[in-house]
Amino acid sequence: MESVPHTNSDTNAENPTPHLKNKGLLITGLIIAMLFGALDGTIVGTAMPRIVGEFGGLGLMAWLTTAYMLTSTVVVPIAGKLADLIGRRVIYVTGLIIFIVASALCGMSQNMTELILFRGLQGLGGGIMMPMAMIIIGDIFTGKQRAKWQGVFGAIFGLSSVIGPQIGGWIVDAWNWRWVFYINLPVGILAVILIAFALPKHKATGKVTFDVPGIVTMIVGVVSLLLALTFGGKDYAWSSWQIIGLFVLAAISLISFVRIESRAKEPILPVRLFKNKVFTTINGVGFLMAVGMFGAIMFVPLFMQGIVGISASASGTVMTPLMVTMIIASIISGQLVYKLGVRNQMLIGMLVMAIGFYMLSSMGIDTTKLMASSYMVILGLGMGLVMPILTLALQESFPKSDLGVVTSSSQFFRQIGGTFGMTILGAIMNHKSTVLLEHDLEPVVKQLPAESSQLANQMTDMIHTNPQGLYSSLLNPETLAKMPKEFVEHMVPLLKNALVTSLQNVFQIGLVFVILGAVLALFIGNMKIAERKSRKKGDKPDDGDLATGMA
Repeated sequence: MESVPHTNSDTNAENPTPHLKNKGLLITGLIIAMLFGALDGTIVGTAMPRIVGEFGGLGLMAWLTTAYMLTSTVVVPIAGKLADLIGRRVIYVTGLIIFIVASALCGMSQNMTELILFRGLQGLGGGIMMPMAMIIIGDIFTGKQRAKWQGVFGAIFGLSSVIGPQIGGWIVDAWNWRWVFYINLPVGILAVILIAFALPKHKATGKVTFDVPGIVTMIVGVVSLLLALTFGGKDYAWSSWQIIGLFVLAAISLISFVRIESRAKEPILPVRLFKNKVFTTINGVGFLMAVGMFGAIMFVPLFMQGIVGISASASGTVMTPLMVTMIIASIISGQLVYKLGVRNQMLIGMLVMAIGFYMLSSMGIDTTKLMASSYMVILGLGMGLVMPILTLALQESFPKSDLGVVTSSSQFFRQIGGTFGMTILGAIMNHKSTVLLEHDLEPVVKQLPAESSQLANQMTDMIHTNPQGLYSSLLNPETLAKMPKEFVEHMVPLLKNALVTSLQNVFQIGLVFVILGAVLALFIGNMKIAERKSRKKGDKPDDGDLATGMA
């Protein structure tokens, strides 16, 4: 297995940040920043109905999420490289300030267009913040301690997914939706003070060169790809000129990006990293895991609403066991990896995820909430074993000079994988549903009496364009209660059968991606996280302190 020698030109191996005097304050600041940054991704969803109720613009609602996703994804590798070039503190504090200012602007928005623009700005700050915590943990800890803290921070990220919707609901009910954004201000300011005070200032060693052509081509390429994946098959047909044009633009830009990066003095994402098997293999596992993970998070609530027959809010509680188990497993994983090694733990985690997906694919009409929740526990266990060590393994395999770019790459490929997963699995869901509903439901709809022609036309249109919306509207318990008895008796069984079959197909495809991730994990090599050695002052540092044993 190819490895990269460990070299720390400006630090010793005993302590990557030797002059750090306020480690406790710094960790407190990192925890606060990560928690409120991660919370923003789940808190805002609760406020969406109130925002649309005040501003209108239902058709633009998806852009509140899309704008944040685009900017936060694009800026991740740029932030990681800049952190390596000009220092952690200036980049992290800049990201925090952008996030705080954007949060204030979001809260003061007067229409949907303003809110979307400010959410995009907020995404820039969020995309800088999220990898920086992991980069700094990589700086101040090594070996076993690094594994422990990566697990803790992974657990904090998972915790935000559990408590976010509840906190968002409480804020919206107690005050109004604007406080979902304003709440970031005092917490963010506290994080800025702690991090700016405790994190040492970077000392520049020479002229800093920015890879402007690389930044531009990467932004154009990634944004075009994400837009094509987001709108393809939903807002525009996959064969439409808009989607094909976006894919072509993405391909041209990304090819240009690779050519530019191979020649740049300080590339944003060095091409040489992809020649390293650890880098490509671990990021590949992270990508494939994210495809499956987002598939589960996206489609399990639909199953619970449509088949089990619980409300939208109650269906969200089914995901709680997944997140709680993931938190616990993330904390434990930081200790286990020291004994099992990276490859073994990653393989075990991916196989546990595969078992969870297999169980999800077996869910049927008779599945209960308790059964679905138990499957979520298994899935969360597998995810928790894998997620923290993706970043850890990369940090242990590269010198400090590359720490920022390799750490941010882990999050970058996972975010791209999540977008890819939601798009591909959503397209599979819609295609399978359309085929089944055209065969079974559409003939019944056409037999509706003339006075129901408007309903029949709406249903026929949704069968072909938005079957997920059809499921959500017609299988909601509150909606069903208003429907004629004859309609419910004839059509609901057909809808439920189509939904079950379609979701089984989705989870089977998700299982394939997870199994591919498990196979890829076999190629990582016999990588061990070494416990830091004690050493007297003046001893020469050796690679064992940051060690990875590679076979």
